[in-house]
This record gives sequence, structure tokens and C-alpha cells, in this order.
Amino acid sequence: MDGAKQILSYLLDAGYEAYIVGGAVRDILMHIEPHDFDIVTSAHPEQVIAVLESHNISTPGMVGKSFGVVIASLLGKSYEIATYRKETYGEDSHRPDTIVYASTLAEDVLRRDFTVNGLAMDVDGNVIDLVDGCHDIKHKILRTIGNPQHRFQEDALRLFRACRFVAKLDFLPHKDLLEAMPSAFHRVEGLSLERVRQELDQLMVEPAVAKGLDILVQSRLAECSCRAIRHGKVEQIPILPELYHLVNLPQEKAFHTFDGWYHTLAVVAHTEPDLTLRWGALLHDVAKGMPTIREIINGRLTDRGHDTMGADMSRELLTRLEYSKSFVDRVVWIVRNHMRFHYFVTHNEADAVKWARQEARSGAFRYAANLTEAWQQLAQVCAADVMGCGKPHASTDGTLAFGDCMVDISNHMPIHTSDLNYDKRLLTLVAPNVGEMLKLLLAQVQEGRIENNPDALLIAAERRLQRLLKKKK
Repeated sequence: MDGAKQILSYLLDAGYEAYIVGGAVRDILMHIEPHDFDIVTSAHPEQVIAVLESHNISTPGMVGKSFGVVIASLLGKSYEIATYRKETYGEDSHRPDTIVYASTLAEDVLRRDFTVNGLAMDVDGNVIDLVDGCHDIKHKILRTIGNPQHRFQEDALRLFRACRFVAKLDFLPHKDLLEAMPSAFHRVEGLSLERVRQELDQLMVEPAVAKGLDILVQSRLAECSCRAIRHGKVEQIPILPELYHLVNLPQEKAFHTFDGWYHTLAVVAHTEPDLTLRWGALLHDVAKGMPTIREIINGRLTDRGHDTMGADMSRELLTRLEYSKSFVDRVVWIVRNHMRFHYFVTHNEADAVKWARQEARSGAFRYAANLTEAWQQLAQVCAADVMGCGKPHASTDGTLAFGDCMVDISNHMPIHTSDLNYDKRLLTLVAPNVGEMLKLLLAQVQEGRIENNPDALLIAAERRLQRLLKKKK
């Protein structure tokens, strides 16, 4: 804040208008520590640079000449200083056709997206509210500045930003905002997949993630498509059409209080703000209700096999959205194994060591640490699944305890030869066939035939060599 005020003072002393604007002002009013400060001014970029450099403030450059944004470095922080501007939009679904400098703060504010992001603050801390943003903060309402249809038509990415800001601020969307969203859905096809995925990623780790996801899906924005260039051609990429069928999907009342969608939202809400956990929670029941999965057996609704089909659906969905292979593999693994995990929690006779051994030898994990992390993530999603059923007195103690058990087992279950606890004696003994011997020892440790310690590995290697010598004789 001190650095921002210092910049404001220098610009004011030089005869220009200058204000802090946007999210920083909103956060201050909500008693949240701002992460960064954006500044708007009547000064043009070259004037801003001249003023700041006269006070020995570094200005590394501009964010594109057409945007008129100067980057300033002061007191170890960076500040974006933008000249008042106006925008006009055309065919592009996100970027304005033209950007021109404006003369007043009001012109700059009125081009922005939501009222809570349209507040300004002067050097003395006085708030300038030209759009009733203070009212909306007080009443926890997300509302567009001006006509919501116009705002969304201008920049279709604002549809996704609306979902994200509801999740970020834990506000409710204004009725007019919700009603205006579908009018701009046709513009979504012009948005890049990268932009849309960035918004989804930010939404997924926000505090009120369930609220944002609910708007995304129930408005049917999730069923829109965006664009990506693949093999030199523009392709339309469906965003998240797989989710809407969960809305109002009945579930067996003996186990679930909520329908399929609200159960999913509850599970997501009970996870930590981590992308892997949140996506695992969002997709864990994505195959429920599908024609080949939903059945009525003995008068009860069942979805046997939804974990397996859900894993396949999750892989297709996340790959389509161009997430990394390692991320996709982990989320898919969580979806595929969540019902098996629940089974092991409730059946003491199930062989946990055998399951851990299967996973260690599956080739899905490169190192023991990867498998250990995966068990922890699976346990957290399954614990959220328990809480998301909405049953009174639900307890996750057993679920989390079993997760700890699988972690402990896997800590003693090497996956790669680098996880073997051997010393130089072994290397000297088996040279030059180190790699071959280590693979044999790895299999024996995974099978529980020998312990993973230097002495046991050395003895096993000696026995192996002795057997080979006998065969040669």
C-alpha cells in the first residue's frame, strides 16, 4: 500500500490524476490484504515514465503499447500503472477491437466488468464509487457494470469470470446477470481453450468453489465449446458437457441425502483448494446415472461400475482440455479407485498389502513417493465423499486412518530400483550386472519375500549369484 500511495503522490504532484483501482480497493473494503495494486491515471505512458524516473523509480517497460500500461518497480514490488482508456469490441470474443485513451476516471471505470471491480481509491484512502460497488459488497452481490448482456457480449470470458468471482468472494450473482448469460453463449466458441482453462483452474481453487461450479453447470455455460488450434486447424472443444446430467439425478436415499449434482458440489467443497483434489472430487461420480451404469436392484438405485466408466470419461475430458498427462493420470487414478478405497475401509478382511503391491507393480507410478502422495490424495477425496453424502454423524476417521495405513505400507514398498535401500557392498558384488540384479531384487521386495534393507538385499543377491554358479556347473 505504501508503494502505491507513493506513486500516486508523485503523479499528483506532477499535475495528473491518479487512483488505486479494481481488486485492491475491493479487498481493502472486505478487510482482505490485497496481493497487488493497480493504478489508473490521466497521464499517458511516456508521462508516467518521465515522472517515475525523475524519482529514481525503475520502469522496466510497458505491457503492450496499445494498452498503455507501465510497469513500475518500487520497494520490492511491481505496480501496473494504466492510462485512462475506453474500448470498443467487435468480432473477437475476448479482445477489444480498439483501445483509446480516455479523459476521465468515469470513462475508465464504466468499461470494466463487475461493480465490485469498479471501485477507485485516492491517495488519502477515500473511495470513489461510481457504480454502486460498495452497495454490492455490503450485500454480497455480483453485478455487472451497466447492461449485463452488453458486458458479456463484449467479452465472453466474463461469463467464466462471473463464475470465478462468485466462488472467490462467496457472493450471490444478481438475477439480471444470470438471465443475461445465455445471450452470449454463442460468443464462447471464439475463446481460446487456454483462456478458458485458466479461468477454470482459478475457479477450482477458490473458497466458495461449489457456488461457482453450480452457476457454470446450471446456467449450461459448461456445455459450450471454445476453440483450439490442433494440427494447424481450428477445432471446437466442448468444455464440460459431461456434468449437466448429474443435476437432479436421484440417488439412493439410504446412502445419499442429495441428488448427484449437489452431492458432487458437497464433495468438492469438502476438499482442500488443490487442483488434483478438486478435479478428483468433481469427477468422482461423473458416470453415475449413465444408461449402462444406472440400475434398480432389489428396489434400490445403483450405479455399479461408475468408478471404471468415470475414470474413462475423466481421461477423455481432461485430455480434451489439454491438461498434462501426469495430472490426467493422477485424477483418473483417484476416480477409478475411490469405490475400491471405500470397500477396503469397511472390510477389514481385505488385503491392503496386496493392493499396495499391485499398485507398486502397475507401472502407474515412477517412485514410491508418487504412490504415497496418491494414497494421501485418494484418502482426502474419499473423506470428502463421506461428508458429501449429507448424513448426520458422518465420520471420516476410518477413511483417513486407512489412508495413513496405505501410506505406511507404500513407504516400505519400493517402486523403482532407486527406492531400494542398498549400499556399496551390493554394487561391488554384482558388478557389472547391477541393473539386472536390482530389478530382480525389486520384484522380491515388492512380493514381500525380502526386506528392503542393505543386509537383506546383499544376502538375496549372494543367493542369486550362488544359484547361477550352480547352474553353470
